[in-house]
Amino acid sequence: MIITADRIHDGEKWLPLQTAIEIADDGTITNIYHNGHPEAEYITGVLTPGFVNVHCHMELSHMKGVIPEHTGLIPFLQGVMFRRNDFTEEQKINARHEAYETMWQNGIVAVGDIANGTDTLDLRSKEKMHVHTFVECIGFSDTTAPQRFEYSRGVYDQFAAQHSTHVKLKQSIVPHAPYSVSKALFKLIDRHEPSEIISIHNQETPAEDQFYIDKTGAVNDLLDSLKIDASFFEPSGKSSLKTYIEWLNPHRPVVFIHNTCTGIEDLHKVQAHQYNSYWCLCPNANLYIENRLPDVPMLMAEGADICIGTDSLSSNHQLSVLAEIATLKKHFPQIEWETLLQWATSNGAMVLNMQDEIGSIAIGKKPSIVQILDLDSTPLAKRVV
Repeated sequence: MIITADRIHDGEKWLPLQTAIEIADDGTITNIYHNGHPEAEYITGVLTPGFVNVHCHMELSHMKGVIPEHTGLIPFLQGVMFRRNDFTEEQKINARHEAYETMWQNGIVAVGDIANGTDTLDLRSKEKMHVHTFVECIGFSDTTAPQRFEYSRGVYDQFAAQHSTHVKLKQSIVPHAPYSVSKALFKLIDRHEPSEIISIHNQETPAEDQFYIDKTGAVNDLLDSLKIDASFFEPSGKSSLKTYIEWLNPHRPVVFIHNTCTGIEDLHKVQAHQYNSYWCLCPNANLYIENRLPDVPMLMAEGADICIGTDSLSSNHQLSVLAEIATLKKHFPQIEWETLLQWATSNGAMVLNMQDEIGSIAIGKKPSIVQILDLDSTPLAKRVV
């Protein structure tokens, strides 16, 4: 199979006009013809590698439309906690399988999936998408940290026992967020398989920093509603990120999720402390929950490595990486499509450490190929290979 298109993005940049790509039956790219090829099949629109969704909660797919928009993060989290089990097991299974198939159809080839239990083992066994499962560990009390960690390790072990010859299956234990993980639990997580990447929901609401600075604000409402005693907690007088980054191994790769309220001083603190840091943007979820967006121009100006996530159907209308970068283009029109497509493909592959096979159009790789129609108006993704 040899294909060409109006424009081809290789995961990092636009390729010369009339470039053609040769693809074997198993999806491997076998040749790239920069001066065209007489047998190439022409495809309308733009071709890119398959998208990488670095942050998703497939286990929450049954909650689509349950929580209204613009509640703010704390009421949103309370809604998830108190309503996530108001469904039958059949409804949950059907919803997450439908979400998985829709992501595949939307051109997503790999996903970083948050898991609080083993519900999504069955999705990984479908072996269409590469999956890195981030097993989320939660516990704000130091005294319960060992038990909380052992539960997460038990979940991790079940994912780690799953193998595939067709797709990459990876996993790591990660902290949920600074307001839901104690310092002791941070330390236990950080010592577990220190070469594996961790993710953390970071500065998604002003209340998170407020809690760490002076222990006031809406995080207290969340903890009270969950009957969590936070009397032991001593505020640091600094933002959450400036505080917890010092609890992490600087050699461990970390992907910070959302970053809606991250400032330049927070970014500089991370860059000075962490050797490998990545910044995942989920703009449609940010608008759904808090109705605000991160300071993307600042992140770009300061050289942050940016990737893209969708969050969950409890906080989004669809699971589409293309829809996420289209939202960024709408709100930040100065960002070139060339850059946005890089965030959505090769950068995401690098974050999940899958760049040897996906994320870029290069000989020997199997990135999958996606066609984008109407890129400059209402983009639509269609899987080609």
